[in-house]
Amino acid sequence: MSVLHIKSGLYTDHYELTMAQGYFLTGKKNTRANFDYFFRKNPYEGGFVVYAGLDNLLEAIHNYRFRKEDCRYLESTGFNNKFIEYLKSFRFTGNVFSVTEGEIVFANEPVLRVEGNIIETQLVESMILNVLNFQSLIATKAARIRLAAGDRLLIDFGLRRAQGLGAIHASRAAIIGGFDGSSNTYSARIFGFVSTGTMAHSWVQSYNREIDAFREFVRLYPDSSILLVDTYDTIKHGVPNAITVAKELEKNGHKLTGIRLDSGDLAYMSKESRRMLNQAGLEYVKIVVSNQLDEHLIKSLLDQEAPIDSFGVGTALVTGKDEGALDGVYKLTHVDDKPSMKVSENITKTTLPGLKKIFRFVDNDNEFYADGIELENTAVPEIIFHPYHPEKNCRLKGYSHEAIIEKVMDNGKVLKGRSLDESAKYAADRLAQLPAESKRFDNPHIYKVGIGKELMDLRNNLKEKIWKR
Repeated sequence: MSVLHIKSGLYTDHYELTMAQGYFLTGKKNTRANFDYFFRKNPYEGGFVVYAGLDNLLEAIHNYRFRKEDCRYLESTGFNNKFIEYLKSFRFTGNVFSVTEGEIVFANEPVLRVEGNIIETQLVESMILNVLNFQSLIATKAARIRLAAGDRLLIDFGLRRAQGLGAIHASRAAIIGGFDGSSNTYSARIFGFVSTGTMAHSWVQSYNREIDAFREFVRLYPDSSILLVDTYDTIKHGVPNAITVAKELEKNGHKLTGIRLDSGDLAYMSKESRRMLNQAGLEYVKIVVSNQLDEHLIKSLLDQEAPIDSFGVGTALVTGKDEGALDGVYKLTHVDDKPSMKVSENITKTTLPGLKKIFRFVDNDNEFYADGIELENTAVPEIIFHPYHPEKNCRLKGYSHEAIIEKVMDNGKVLKGRSLDESAKYAADRLAQLPAESKRFDNPHIYKVGIGKELMDLRNNLKEKIWKR
């Protein structure tokens, strides 16, 4: 079974199956239900999230099946035979509504909605959370690194440091977030982007002399060589040897692509390397750096005017360091044709009921101004209220708007897909519309997300009814 095309119905948590069996045995299998996916906090103490993973998720939902081996396993764990017979012909036949992959989204927005019978909408919960939480986390990290790096080349080097097979989707999410390529050749083949790489210290160490290692490498790859110059002594030997080989290449009608620095004081080393290369007339040779980079270190290097052309980022990118996970949740909002909500003494855990849509409001400079969440069949709100502090509100009259939720799956069939390049371009375009104060790393501006009056009234009235039960 392909790790990227999981078609097993066992791609879920056990309690989803327990509840699904309960719905089946109590005659509730045809009860209509709607669930919302949202997250409660922007990661990295940042101001936004890049929404990623939708294309993979829709494919997984479309292919969700209980095959013979799945059913045999469930039978061995004690599930009811009649329920297992039902699962043998199970297909997801519901609808999915979502923002576009690559959209810039914010905490507490219902960015995906699933509607269908209560069994199918329940069974896909774990899969939704697994895919969207992880890819959105990594795409957001990638976007932050892109903001720090400007237009310099960014390559994902994270395969060897990722949490197992998570590296495969991490590389995809990195592209959506703004990376140019990856060292991960498997992901590149599956998802259709460029894989690239340089050399390891072991190549240099396998030769008696560093310069011989360089000469042999450029002989094999005369038009695409990037030489790793820090195996022994970067300034005394590595860069001078690279210069010698570059000059030899020139005599044969080729050009050295670049050098890579993977240790030491990268600001100093890059400046000194650039000086030496330029003195030798090798202004065209690029400088690539790697070694435990993240958005903060990259920003620091560029603030020091380090002459770096490209960054290879690994661990911090594919592990989502220092966040670890996006806290996305999946909550029931409508059941049996009635709005539903979870109520908590902690107001931030109280959910928004009913079928909803999101409007994005844009100012005269075409920058995002605010997002308004309102019930599906109501007018565009002219005022939105803070979800937990309604005394805080925002008037929207005069701002242009767009609805950012659309139907992406109809009766289990994917309506339209996007290429990875399209999602990446969309993310870059939308990130450009986000005000700078919401993109800064330190104390970012909190983007305005509010609820309309109709939704606020429904939530308050329903909460009061629940407390009176």
